Amino acid sequence: MKKLALISSMLFFTGFVSAQKYSSKTGTVTFEASVPLFEDVYAKDDNNVVVLNADNGEMASVSAVKNFHFKTKLMEEHFNESYAETAKYPKATFKGKVVNFDKTKLTASPQKYTVQGTLNFHGVDKAVSSSASIYAKDGKIYMQGSFVARPADHNVTIPKMVTKKIAESVNVEYNYVMTKQ
Repeated sequence: MKKLALISSMLFFTGFVSAQKYSSKTGTVTFEASVPLFEDVYAKDDNNVVVLNADNGEMASVSAVKNFHFKTKLMEEHFNESYAETAKYPKATFKGKVVNFDKTKLTASPQKYTVQGTLNFHGVDKAVSSSASIYAKDGKIYMQGSFVARPADHNVTIPKMVTKKIAESVNVEYNYVMTKQ
């Protein structure tokens, strides 16, 4: 799994070679697709790899989809085999930019930014825009944000017998603490 993350990181981040970059291998990404009156559909990945080019705001991240863990093993198994098809689509990636990013203006107080880019999940690229809070403290850059994704937009088929138990819109949240490389 570490080799997958390392190889993916190298491919995505080759353009960051001479830039001032910040990164993390322990970023947290969660998603929730719960609906009222049914079991929570919530998963978390604590091994998301992210790199931020502090010179221009470009960023990229990668998750091994099997790293998303659920409360119940059966739900996790169904997610990996039937929905995400992790054997065929082992990773989820994001490549984009923090709009109007200027590292020199970061303070210890969170500031609102827009992150725009392309999310690739289940082999499908989809443009995403996210609201993020970013601040700097103790030589690190902190970034928190969220966006909404739709399984249908990524050609994820939800079986009819469970469509009422899974939300049509999935809330995705991310939390990164990045150190200078």
